[in-house]
Amino acid sequence: MIKRINSWMLPIALCMGFFFYSFLTQFAVIIPYLISVMLFITYCKISIGEIRFNRLHFRLLAIQIAGSSLIFAALSWLDVVVAQGAMICVLAPTAISAAVITGMLGGDVASLTAYSFLSNLSVAIVAPVLFSVVGAHNSFSFTDSFFYIIKGIFPLLFLPFLLAQLTERVLPRLHSQVKKRQSVSFYLWAVSLTIVVAKTISFIRAQPDSAYHTDLWLALSSLVICLGQFWLGRRIGARYGSTITGGQSLGQKNTVLSIWMAQTYLDPISSVAPGTYVLWQNTVNSVQLWLKNRKVK
Repeated sequence: MIKRINSWMLPIALCMGFFFYSFLTQFAVIIPYLISVMLFITYCKISIGEIRFNRLHFRLLAIQIAGSSLIFAALSWLDVVVAQGAMICVLAPTAISAAVITGMLGGDVASLTAYSFLSNLSVAIVAPVLFSVVGAHNSFSFTDSFFYIIKGIFPLLFLPFLLAQLTERVLPRLHSQVKKRQSVSFYLWAVSLTIVVAKTISFIRAQPDSAYHTDLWLALSSLVICLGQFWLGRRIGARYGSTITGGQSLGQKNTVLSIWMAQTYLDPISSVAPGTYVLWQNTVNSVQLWLKNRKVK
């Protein structure tokens, strides 16, 4: 029964956010705390001594960081909001949950976990710089904007890791209990996704009809970027004997975090891009799993 409910958790979260957006939007303030708790639970599962970085990880990270800057520069002269949405779809760190899909597809879970760790902490450092340059806080100086953003993002992504390591050394029994309850982060993810979808819908509904073409371009750009990242990740990963891991590392994003960052530090409408990315990446994963199961049969 629980497995059946879990398999329907994504459409349930999307429908709840869509139909009850006016009520759920008020809970948006708790999103950063939910993200931090999710990361803390996940980091309790990661042992620093087991993390091994390799060339594949740094090539993927270069694409994630440099690619986000280049795609913004390429699109900003057409539409700044679309450029911001496309940028956040590339910059967004790898989803911690990507390890689950990677394992089901037969990829290297340890390698993906290492990259997910590297990806999240790198975004904590890079995002404040990028958002200070391209964000909506134009009334701030670069320095003020940078420290304003780093105050919000750096603790969100970095402190959960420090707390997990501290808990392992000071409170090993608690750390062990948290490590055994990884499923909690899945339900927190569902709650977070419901709220961020609600907030995205409220932004869209508040727009004039003439602005809906921007939403369409955001959705289309996120589709192209999603397919492109899965393809490019698999292509690069194949050179290192990690086709599946490369694809999931670059293609499967922490969309809850990316939607929150877009709504908080960029033009809120740009969150439509990572919001639709949720649909695209889960469609890609569903097709991959179907093909995998068909091949096995």
